[in-house]
Amino acid sequence: MKKFLLALALLSLSGIALANPFPKGNAQTGQQLFAKYDCSSCHKGKMGGDGSAIFTRANRTVSSPDELLVQMERCSGAIGKSLSGQEKQDLAAYLNKTYYRFK
Repeated sequence: MKKFLLALALLSLSGIALANPFPKGNAQTGQQLFAKYDCSSCHKGKMGGDGSAIFTRANRTVSSPDELLVQMERCSGAIGKSLSGQEKQDLAAYLNKTYYRFK
C-alpha cells in the first residue's frame, strides 16, 4: 500500500511538472519585463501591427520550451541585455501562458 501511495504521489508530481514547463517563472513579472525591455518593438518591425503575430505565425521557429529559452537568448542579445536566470523563467512563463501553451 505504501508503494502504491508513493507511486501515485510521484505520478501527481510529474503531471504538475508537465503542466508547467517554467515552474520557477512568474507570468505577471514576465509581462512587466516584456514591457520594460520593449520586446515588441523588434517584433513590430518584423511582423507589423503590435508584433504579436511573431508568436502565432505558422512558420514560427519556437516549438518547444527549450527552443523558447534559446530564442529569448537571441532576442536579449538584440537588445543588448543579458537576462538573468529568473528573468528568463519569468519571460518564458508569460510567453507560454499568453501564446505558446507548452505542457
